[in-house]
Formats: sequence, C-alpha cells, structure tokens
Amino acid sequence: MKPTTRSRRHTAASFAGVAALVLSACGSESGAGGDVDGSVTLGFVNGANTHFHQCLLKSVEETGKAEKATVYSANSKQDAGTELSNIEDMIARNVDALIVQTVNVDALEGDIAKAKSAGIPIYLTSVATSDMSDVLGVAKVDLKKLGALDASWIEKDAAGKAVKVGIVAGAPGAASDLMVGGFKDALPANAKVVANQPGMFNPAKAQDVAENMIQAQPDLDYAFVANEEMAFAVRKAFDAAGAKDVKIVSANGTEDGIAAVKSGQLSATVANSAMAIGQTAVKNAIGLLDKKEGVDKIANIPLVLVDKDNVSEAPQYCPK
Repeated sequence: MKPTTRSRRHTAASFAGVAALVLSACGSESGAGGDVDGSVTLGFVNGANTHFHQCLLKSVEETGKAEKATVYSANSKQDAGTELSNIEDMIARNVDALIVQTVNVDALEGDIAKAKSAGIPIYLTSVATSDMSDVLGVAKVDLKKLGALDASWIEKDAAGKAVKVGIVAGAPGAASDLMVGGFKDALPANAKVVANQPGMFNPAKAQDVAENMIQAQPDLDYAFVANEEMAFAVRKAFDAAGAKDVKIVSANGTEDGIAAVKSGQLSATVANSAMAIGQTAVKNAIGLLDKKEGVDKIANIPLVLVDKDNVSEAPQYCPK
C-alpha cells in the first residue's frame, strides 16, 4: 500500500540525512528552505540557472517559508538525465510533492511515472502535459501565447510592410519550442523568418548567433529572442555590426528588461513573472495536497506585453 500524504509528512524527516548524501554524491545543486519542522515537505527540481530560474527558486523558497513548508531544491542544468536523477533523489527524501520546472516536456513522461510509482505527486511550473490525469497541478505559462504577443507587436509596428525577422531561440525542447512556435504561427504574412538558431539560453552563445545572423542578413528588420539575458547580448552584436535599427522583442519582464524597454534598447518584452509562478506553485501544491476547496488544478499565470507605452503595468518579476 502506498503511504498517504499525511503519513509521509511524519516520516520525511528520517530521510533527510540519507538523501542529503545522495544529492551530494550526484553533484546536484541542493538546499533546504522554509521551516525545517514544517508539516509539508516539497522537492523543487529546477531546470537551469538563468535569471528566470534563479528568481523562480527564490520565490519557491520564500513562499515555502511563509507557508511553513520545508523545501528541498536541485538543479538539472538543462539536462533531462540529470532531471530524472534529481527526481529520484527527491523521492529518496520522501517529500510530499515535487515541483518541477522541466528541462524538456518529452522528459516528463518518465519523471511522472517514476514519481507516481513512489506515490509522490508532481506539480509542474511553466508547462503542462497533454494528459494532466497523473499530475497534481500546474502553474502554467501559455508560452505559445507569449510568443504570439511578441509577434503581434511586430505586426503592429510593421504596419503591413514586408519585413525580415530573425529568431534567437533558447535550448531545444520545452519552453523555447513552445515560444518560438507561437511566435512563428502568429506572425503576419508580410513578416518573413529568414533565420532561426538556438542561443541555448546562454548570452555568449546568443551573441555568436547574432553576429552570424546579421552578417548573413544585413537587412534584418526584427529579432525575436527567447529571453532578455540573450537579448542584451544580441543587441550588443547588432550594434557592433552597425545594425542599431534592428528592433528586438523578447520575454521575461525582468527589472533590467523593463529598463531596456524604457531606454529603447529593446522594443518590447512579454512580462512573465517568475515570482508569481513560484508563489502559485507552492500555494496551490499545498492546497491540492490538502484538498482545499477553490484551488485550481490548472492555474494560468498572467502575461503582459510591455512596450514603451505601458512599462508601468509590468508585474514584479523577482522577489526582492
């Protein structure tokens, strides 16, 4: 018989010491936040170490502390195999639930099956699976809509004129594929995608991609860049090549990103608050574990297209 959530809460502490050794042996980044004597234990498996992921971790840990929950964390560093190992390590801790910011949607099937066999539910952040029956819940970002919002800004700005668009994607899989797909699908017929390369959510890589892109496409009009950290590197590459007129649209809505929209360094960005995702994930995961009324299994995180006309409407991105 599988242990119930309540029974696991009473036994979780006995696993902490052993599991800490397991995590250390695997070389994962791990830590505990919140109240060590909390009545709920949550494992948070993060997908990478970008600014978004750092803010998401901070939000999960701070919200866990406020909710008197123990939070253990690990980082998969954009590797699906490491993600599964991290989930196995969290299972060894006997957590009440796992919060997962996945590296790749395709990897989730194995992750969910592994957690389900241990009787530990998974709560997803950012992306949902096509079949949510085996998942506790999700704090969902409509990533296709996010890409579409950036495309809508280009459509409005181009005003029917034929334009060339370049794409600096993130890492293949999960978030980047959904964003880029939504962006391309929503572009008007007068906007032609002439380049599409992954920047791997790495500013140095994105700068190399941008340098090659602007050399091959010197008459580029717009660029969609999958996050603001890369967008700053792309801007640097374009400016150095004398392509200061290329307009860049991006995503995240970080403090630096909003400032760049104000200054004109970026033309638009879609605010997608990491703080809101983390808060929603922790509160709703606990609420669903406790079968609390009024807690939605699928919670949609608000998205705001931000340009110079509405910068004051951007939500707070990262906990202070």
